[in-house]
Amino acid sequence: MYNKNNDNHLNKQSVSNEKNTTKLVDIHQLFPTRTEQECLAELRKHPRSYFAYQNMSPEWKNRFLGFMEGTKTLPLTYDPFFKKLFNPDIYPERLSSLISSIIGTKVTVQCILSNEDSMLPSTSLLLLDILVQLEDGSIANVEIQKIPYAFPGERMSCYSSDLMLRQYTRVKSLKGNAFTYKDLKTVYTIVIYEKSPDAYLTDALSDIYLHHGRTVFDTGIELKLLQEFYVVALDVFCESKYAKDINELNAWLSLLTAQSVDDLAALVSDYPWMETICKDMSEYMYDPEEVITMFSEALRMLDENTVHYMIDELQKERDEAVAALSEKDSVISEKDSLISEKNAKIATVLSEKNAMISTLSEKDAEIAAVLSEKNAMLSEIAALKAQLAALNK
Repeated sequence: MYNKNNDNHLNKQSVSNEKNTTKLVDIHQLFPTRTEQECLAELRKHPRSYFAYQNMSPEWKNRFLGFMEGTKTLPLTYDPFFKKLFNPDIYPERLSSLISSIIGTKVTVQCILSNEDSMLPSTSLLLLDILVQLEDGSIANVEIQKIPYAFPGERMSCYSSDLMLRQYTRVKSLKGNAFTYKDLKTVYTIVIYEKSPDAYLTDALSDIYLHHGRTVFDTGIELKLLQEFYVVALDVFCESKYAKDINELNAWLSLLTAQSVDDLAALVSDYPWMETICKDMSEYMYDPEEVITMFSEALRMLDENTVHYMIDELQKERDEAVAALSEKDSVISEKDSLISEKNAKIATVLSEKNAMISTLSEKDAEIAAVLSEKNAMLSEIAALKAQLAALNK
């Protein structure tokens, strides 16, 4: 479900969402059916491309052949394919319309910005990452994530703050002493999930596929804070009862999630203005070298990001292991300290006990000496008594 606050905007889109009364082109004619043998025979004419194809995984081979055979679409959630069909230098209205439908405000993409000066490393499993400046100076960052847990809310906040700081640096450099904070424009962070995190899959959110977030105050005061967040859950969209509603957001999301040419036919039936982008996609069927290049680039980015992701995960596991080991060492150290303390107490008790034993031994010796002296005196008395008895006789 889209944000209800966007309803008026969606109903006022400059591109009509109503079915055209003119006869539509049969999408299946745009994507003529060909056999696998025909496709591979054409590809063999380009040895480098055929070599690249042979090195693909079975999954990607099937996706490539499915497109070339006229049954599958190009995977538009991957960076190379998306940027071919949404390049603002060639099709400025497409990306503008997509972003407008998500944020609920009509915007115009002015240019693509470089991500090279970002202070944040791109280590998550990104399928698409595009940063654009809008006509009013606002910045929008659109990302499509493969692994949902690689882009938590905390990271989203960091990305937004990074974009804001980069805008501040750029605008302040341009304005110089005339700069004021009112020169800064809104920063939109748009994250699109192919597979959504569990937080988006609860029963209460089962039909909601567009989430909008911004900072508000509980007292109701209105301050113009410049960071806004939009999260699009494509998997939820595909299952949502609202996905059949006719509006521009649903049109674009249907295009992004389309897997087959039949999906495109249904899309154009509801949104005739989508025919042009379908035509542009179909033209790549006649340029297998370019399609292989796009697939190879998508795989390269995926492999590179997978390596980064695995390194991050291994580093995380290592850090957790080191922390666990450190915690165990701390516990062992604490136990050793307790044992040492107990040993010291035992040693003190033993020392006191030994001292008492020594004292008792001395007492015993004294008693023995007294008894010995007493016995000697008794013996002497007995001898004297014996002598006295002898004299009395």
